Amino acid sequence: ILVVHKDTLVAAMEFKSQKGPSFGNNLNNRSEEAIGTAQDLWTAYREGAFGSGPRPWLGYLMLIEDCEASQSPVSVSEPHFPVFGEFKDTSYLVRYELLLRKLVRERLYDAAALLTFTVMQGKSGKYAEPAKDLQIKLLCAGLAGHIATVLAGQR
Repeated sequence: ILVVHKDTLVAAMEFKSQKGPSFGNNLNNRSEEAIGTAQDLWTAYREGAFGSGPRPWLGYLMLIEDCEASQSPVSVSEPHFPVFGEFKDTSYLVRYELLLRKLVRERLYDAAALLTFTVMQGKSGKYAEPAKDLQIKLLCAGLAGHIATVLAGQR
């Protein structure tokens, strides 16, 4: 989703979801896409592709099925180099948490949210938030604050 006001890119938000069973391949693909999309956007911004307006806000929301396949620890292979400890004995859900935190900490994204659902919850629109620092209300607050700042500067 893009938020554009008076020919200015104010914000962009990436939305992704995953329902089992192939969490491994999909996590790798989502990681590459998230990093690549952010790098592309920031390169375009640096090169003036969005005009001379203020820096856009960038957000990422991940919705993932809460099931045995996403909650079970994943094995690692270390044929050449040791795997970082944070990835050992962790589930794909925890690895998504790590990815989203790193995307924000590396300043590729301004905010990120991680939502989970079970098949039964999903049918009724219910979800859970497994990480306090990756809640949707924080993502929305950051977006709203940025929009308010941009609009205040255009008056």
